[in-house]
Amino acid sequence: MIKELIELFERDLKRLGKELEAFKKEENLWKTQGGISNTAGNLILHLNGNLRTFICKEIGGFDYTRDRDFEFAGKGVSREKMGAEIELVSKQLVASLEGLNEETLNQPYPEEKFGYPMTYNFFLMHLYGHFNYHLGQINYLRRILEG
Repeated sequence: MIKELIELFERDLKRLGKELEAFKKEENLWKTQGGISNTAGNLILHLNGNLRTFICKEIGGFDYTRDRDFEFAGKGVSREKMGAEIELVSKQLVASLEGLNEETLNQPYPEEKFGYPMTYNFFLMHLYGHFNYHLGQINYLRRILEG
Protein backbone atom coordinates (compact mmCIF):
# COMPACT_ATOMS: atom_id res chain seq x y z
CA MET A 1 0.00 0.00 0.00
CA ILE A 2 2.90 2.39 0.66
CA LYS A 3 4.13 2.01 -2.92
CA GLU A 4 0.66 2.81 -4.22
CA LEU A 5 0.27 5.86 -1.97
CA ILE A 6 3.63 7.19 -3.14
CA GLU A 7 2.67 6.64 -6.77
CA LEU A 8 -0.69 8.39 -6.36
CA PHE A 9 0.67 11.37 -4.41
CA GLU A 10 3.59 11.82 -6.85
CA ARG A 11 1.26 11.62 -9.84
CA ASP A 12 -1.17 14.15 -8.43
CA LEU A 13 1.50 16.54 -7.17
CA LYS A 14 2.72 16.60 -10.79
CA ARG A 15 -0.87 17.35 -11.83
CA LEU A 16 -0.92 20.21 -9.33
CA GLY A 17 2.27 21.59 -10.90
CA LYS A 18 0.69 21.31 -14.36
CA GLU A 19 -2.40 23.15 -13.16
CA LEU A 20 -0.18 25.90 -11.77
CA GLU A 21 1.63 26.20 -15.10
CA ALA A 22 -1.62 26.04 -17.09
CA PHE A 23 -2.73 29.44 -15.80
CA LYS A 24 -2.11 31.75 -18.77
CA LYS A 25 -2.17 34.83 -16.57
CA GLU A 26 -0.35 34.57 -13.27
CA GLU A 27 -2.66 37.17 -11.71
CA ASN A 28 -5.57 34.75 -12.21
CA LEU A 29 -4.04 32.54 -9.54
CA TRP A 30 -5.30 35.15 -7.06
CA LYS A 31 -8.82 35.69 -8.45
CA THR A 32 -12.14 34.01 -7.79
CA GLN A 33 -15.49 34.17 -9.51
CA GLY A 34 -19.08 33.89 -8.38
CA GLY A 35 -19.55 32.15 -5.06
CA ILE A 36 -16.05 30.61 -5.03
CA SER A 37 -14.27 31.85 -1.92
CA ASN A 38 -10.70 30.51 -2.33
CA THR A 39 -8.32 31.42 -5.12
CA ALA A 40 -6.29 28.76 -6.90
CA GLY A 41 -3.14 30.30 -5.42
CA ASN A 42 -4.51 29.99 -1.90
CA LEU A 43 -5.58 26.40 -2.53
CA ILE A 44 -2.07 25.56 -3.76
CA LEU A 45 -0.58 27.15 -0.64
CA HIS A 46 -3.07 25.17 1.46
CA LEU A 47 -2.29 21.85 -0.21
CA ASN A 48 1.45 22.38 0.22
CA GLY A 49 1.00 23.37 3.87
CA ASN A 50 -1.32 20.47 4.59
CA LEU A 51 0.99 17.81 3.13
CA ARG A 52 4.12 19.35 4.63
CA THR A 53 2.47 19.37 8.05
CA PHE A 54 0.76 16.01 8.22
CA ILE A 55 3.06 13.84 6.10
CA CYS A 56 6.45 15.53 5.79
CA LYS A 57 6.67 16.89 9.34
CA GLU A 58 4.52 14.59 11.47
CA ILE A 59 5.39 11.33 9.72
CA GLY A 60 8.73 12.12 8.08
CA GLY A 61 10.21 14.38 10.74
CA PHE A 62 11.02 17.23 8.34
CA ASP A 63 11.21 20.71 9.84
CA TYR A 64 8.21 22.86 8.99
CA THR A 65 6.15 25.56 10.67
CA ARG A 66 2.71 25.94 9.20
CA ASP A 67 1.00 29.29 8.67
CA ARG A 68 -2.52 28.12 7.90
CA ASP A 69 -3.94 31.66 8.03
CA PHE A 70 -1.55 32.71 5.25
CA GLU A 71 -2.56 29.70 3.17
CA PHE A 72 -6.04 31.21 2.85
CA ALA A 73 -5.34 34.95 3.17
CA GLY A 74 -1.92 35.38 1.56
CA LYS A 75 -1.65 36.81 -1.93
CA GLY A 76 0.93 37.32 -4.62
CA VAL A 77 3.25 34.36 -4.06
CA SER A 78 5.00 33.83 -7.39
CA ARG A 79 4.23 30.90 -9.64
CA GLU A 80 7.93 30.01 -9.49
CA LYS A 81 7.98 29.89 -5.70
CA MET A 82 4.81 27.79 -5.52
CA GLY A 83 6.22 25.42 -8.15
CA ALA A 84 9.43 24.99 -6.16
CA GLU A 85 7.36 24.28 -3.05
CA ILE A 86 5.38 21.58 -4.88
CA GLU A 87 8.67 19.92 -5.88
CA LEU A 88 9.95 20.10 -2.29
CA VAL A 89 6.71 18.63 -0.96
CA SER A 90 6.94 15.77 -3.45
CA LYS A 91 10.51 14.88 -2.44
CA GLN A 92 9.81 15.10 1.29
CA LEU A 93 6.54 13.22 1.00
CA VAL A 94 8.18 10.32 -0.83
CA ALA A 95 10.97 10.14 1.75
CA SER A 96 8.41 10.30 4.57
CA LEU A 97 6.25 7.51 3.19
CA GLU A 98 9.27 5.37 2.34
CA GLY A 99 10.14 5.57 6.04
CA LEU A 100 6.93 3.71 6.90
CA ASN A 101 6.36 -0.02 6.72
CA GLU A 102 3.18 -1.88 5.90
CA GLU A 103 2.62 -2.83 9.55
CA THR A 104 2.64 0.83 10.58
CA LEU A 105 -0.24 1.59 8.21
CA ASN A 106 -2.56 -0.52 10.35
CA GLN A 107 -1.40 0.99 13.64
CA PRO A 108 -3.29 3.81 15.34
CA TYR A 109 -2.29 7.28 14.25
CA PRO A 110 -0.89 9.03 17.36
CA GLU A 111 -3.39 11.93 17.31
CA GLU A 112 -7.15 11.98 16.96
CA LYS A 113 -7.39 14.64 14.23
CA PHE A 114 -11.14 14.19 13.84
CA GLY A 115 -12.06 13.43 17.44
CA TYR A 116 -11.86 9.67 17.05
CA PRO A 117 -9.10 7.07 16.63
CA MET A 118 -7.88 6.17 13.15
CA THR A 119 -5.04 4.23 11.57
CA TYR A 120 -2.16 5.72 9.58
CA ASN A 121 -3.76 4.18 6.50
CA PHE A 122 -7.10 5.91 7.16
CA PHE A 123 -5.43 9.28 7.73
CA LEU A 124 -3.25 9.00 4.61
CA MET A 125 -6.29 8.09 2.52
CA HIS A 126 -8.11 11.09 3.98
CA LEU A 127 -5.18 13.36 3.05
CA TYR A 128 -5.15 11.96 -0.48
CA GLY A 129 -8.89 12.56 -0.89
CA HIS A 130 -8.57 16.07 0.53
CA PHE A 131 -5.75 16.80 -1.91
CA ASN A 132 -7.79 15.73 -4.92
CA TYR A 133 -10.89 17.59 -3.76
CA HIS A 134 -8.92 20.84 -3.91
CA LEU A 135 -7.03 19.85 -7.08
CA GLY A 136 -10.39 19.56 -8.83
CA GLN A 137 -11.40 22.98 -7.51
CA ILE A 138 -8.19 24.50 -8.90
CA ASN A 139 -8.80 22.93 -12.31
CA TYR A 140 -12.41 24.12 -12.40
CA LEU A 141 -11.55 27.65 -11.28
CA ARG A 142 -8.79 27.92 -13.91
CA ARG A 143 -11.21 26.89 -16.67
CA ILE A 144 -13.84 29.37 -15.44
CA LEU A 145 -11.36 32.25 -15.28
CA GLU A 146 -9.48 31.55 -18.49
CA GLY A 147 -11.97 29.72 -20.67
